[in-house]
Amino acid sequence: MSTDLCAANSSEFQVSEFVLLGFPGIHEFQHWLSLPLTLLYMVALGANLLVFITIYREPSLHQPMYKFLGMLASVDIGLATTSIPKILAILWFDDKAISLPQCFAQIYAIHSFMFMESGIFLCMAVDRYVAICYPLQYPSIVTEPFVIKATVSMLLRNGLLTIPVPVLAAHRQYCSRNEIDHCLCSNLGVISLACDDITVNRFYQLALCWLVVGSDMILVFASYALIIRSVLRLNSTEAISKALSTCSSHLILILFYYTALIVVSVTHLARRKVPLIPVLLNMLHIIIPPSLNPMIYALRTQELRLGFQKVFGLSEYVSRK
Repeated sequence: MSTDLCAANSSEFQVSEFVLLGFPGIHEFQHWLSLPLTLLYMVALGANLLVFITIYREPSLHQPMYKFLGMLASVDIGLATTSIPKILAILWFDDKAISLPQCFAQIYAIHSFMFMESGIFLCMAVDRYVAICYPLQYPSIVTEPFVIKATVSMLLRNGLLTIPVPVLAAHRQYCSRNEIDHCLCSNLGVISLACDDITVNRFYQLALCWLVVGSDMILVFASYALIIRSVLRLNSTEAISKALSTCSSHLILILFYYTALIVVSVTHLARRKVPLIPVLLNMLHIIIPPSLNPMIYALRTQELRLGFQKVFGLSEYVSRK
């Protein structure tokens, strides 16, 4: 009898929307963050679109490494676009309300794109490992079917394994609170508002992160450990420098991505004492990599810079000079 009454009350008071309060502790002047966020978002969109178009239009860049880079640019655009427009709407127009379906969809999109980025880093690490450690077998191993299979497997893995995250969140009862002290729908922030038990949600979130990102990170660093060991066996200093330069850009991005992810995870434990820090770092982890990735590749990859010149028609002008 009491159980039925509780269920009825939960159904009666089920909230219809969530309210994203923004950045905790600085609500009064958080609108000042809209300018740097807008600039970073425009850089992320423009730079990644440029990388994608250049790789698509330039035949010399139709190689596995650059195809993975084009996929990374697409994922970065998706990751930034799932979150930043809503954050800017909160900062500009005080549009804090978000419906439950939209919130759960954002949870799914953020998890999928972040896991996809980790998966692409793994594919790129494998590509560099084969290219440096087995250069003669590289054309027969890293082929067009290999790239397609790797891409499809990453899409299926991340798409399917992420589905339970918003589904489990949607099955919770939200019968009292609906204010999220965050600028986006984070899974842990949403389920903390639930009236019923969220043990399964927390366990799956933790298991998914360790299974996907944890395994990717271990395999990526294992690949680079083997690469470094193979490179150090070379007798020529010039050969060592050339081998390391081919994967230096990728290694910089990997170190930044996984270091930032670990920092976000650790600071989340201190959220009760300093709630602004994990929220701010979480948001920056969504917008900084999409802005940073194309810049690092553009600055450190000569083939990509030449591709930019051809796309803009500057190659003829440079050759005349």
